[in-house]
Amino acid sequence: MHVYLDHAASSPLRPEAREAWLAAAEAGGNASSIHGSGQAARRVLEDARERLAALLDCDPIEVVFTSGGTEAVNLAVKGLWAARAAGTCAVVLPDGEHHATLDSVAELVGEWGAVVRPVALEPTGAISTARFVEALPGAALATALVANNEVGTVSDAAALAAAASIHGVPLHLDAVAAFGHVPVRFAEWRADASASAGLVALSVSAHKVGGPVGVGALVVSRAAALRAQLHGGGQQRGLRPGTQDVAGAAAFAAAAEATIAELGAEQRRLGRLRDRLAAGILSTIPDAEVLGDAARRVPGTLHVLFDGARGETMLFLLDQRDISVSTGSACQAGVPEPSHVVRALGRDDEAARSVLRLSLGRTTTDADVDAALAALPWAVERARAAAGAAGSMRS
Repeated sequence: MHVYLDHAASSPLRPEAREAWLAAAEAGGNASSIHGSGQAARRVLEDARERLAALLDCDPIEVVFTSGGTEAVNLAVKGLWAARAAGTCAVVLPDGEHHATLDSVAELVGEWGAVVRPVALEPTGAISTARFVEALPGAALATALVANNEVGTVSDAAALAAAASIHGVPLHLDAVAAFGHVPVRFAEWRADASASAGLVALSVSAHKVGGPVGVGALVVSRAAALRAQLHGGGQQRGLRPGTQDVAGAAAFAAAAEATIAELGAEQRRLGRLRDRLAAGILSTIPDAEVLGDAARRVPGTLHVLFDGARGETMLFLLDQRDISVSTGSACQAGVPEPSHVVRALGRDDEAARSVLRLSLGRTTTDADVDAALAALPWAVERARAAAGAAGSMRS
């Protein structure tokens, strides 16, 4: 039996999304064409945009489809920077952000002279609103995760947005790890829909909610000063031009609708499974430690520190038992580096190398939890033995 506990990396395609994708793809047509087939495709595209907007609490015209969460984040961060007021160069950047954000800001620093104002995380992984506020005055832009993609902690997005609005700073919220797991409310979080500051952009991704890989969206406020990073055609307010992926948009909307319809029930079900998994780990591996906020977190994410056991070794051993987990963000998969998120929680490099993220989703069952609990003590013991042997050889 294959046990898939890596839903935070990518959740299996939902049947609703598959059917929507096939129907739109088989119909064909370019949504920018003016003939009948093109206009039929345009209706499918705009219907998907309207449905997704309803779920995100925004206007349809504010939904800009992208090739995924990474592109959405890049468009937000680089686009807001490019449209900033003359003379402003500071970027408010909480520690522990996703690498799509970190690498985008690093390019702004290296190529355009941006200055980073870091915001330390709370030990739980939450973004401190007080520290965030201290960094805002005079900044060109701010960006923040709604939910941390590794430890699952949910920050107070409404408070961050309100603070950015008060200080006149455009804010991008990365909701890729949050959408479909906790309520995401764009209009509710922005204090003034007519303002060019406060919450002006919000990124999401389809494959995190059972949609296809390669589809995402950036919600961009009508009032946002944001410059396109691609050129060629005037589609999507000119912010993300090019031939639009009609089938991908339709599949994203279908997956998101089905996921949001189940949100309350799945929060309860996954919370119960996650708590049972956590309790089982702590009872059989007493020195294990669950990281993140105990209450404010996405329901399916469990991030555990196993002192003395390397994460990549445990991942390999569990994979031998046909159990899929991760050591952190899938975007860093294959690179055995310490988790920058764990370090942002105040832990050392050794701790940052000794974590596993077990993330549950729509297909997770009690049997999956049982299988993980049966295999984890063995994997941790073997990983610790391997680390000890390696240490002895070095000495």
